[in-house]
Amino acid sequence: MIIRIGERIQELRIRNKMTQSDLARKMRVTRSSVNAWEMGVSIPSTEKIIDLSFFFNVSIDYLVGKDDSFVINISNLDENEKNCVIQLVNVLKSKQKVY
Repeated sequence: MIIRIGERIQELRIRNKMTQSDLARKMRVTRSSVNAWEMGVSIPSTEKIIDLSFFFNVSIDYLVGKDDSFVINISNLDENEKNCVIQLVNVLKSKQKVY
C-alpha cells in the first residue's frame, strides 16, 4: 500500500501542475517528506492523508488505492456550473467506444 499511496500523491501533484516543493508548502512538510512519500520510503501520517484528500478533492479510498474511482467534488459550484459539468460528462460518456 505504501507504493500505491506514493503513486497517487505523485499523480495528483503532477495533475495539479505542482512541484514537490509546492505540495510540501501546502502540507506544511519538507520537500524531502513529499519525495519520501512518492518514492514509497515513508507514508504520510493519518492527519496528512486526510489533508491530502481534502487538498486534492479526492476520497481517502482513492488516495490509498482502495478505490480507483476518481470523484470530482462540484458542491462548491453554482447550479449553472454544475449543469455544465454534468452535460460535459454525459457528452463524454456517449462518445465512449462500445465493444
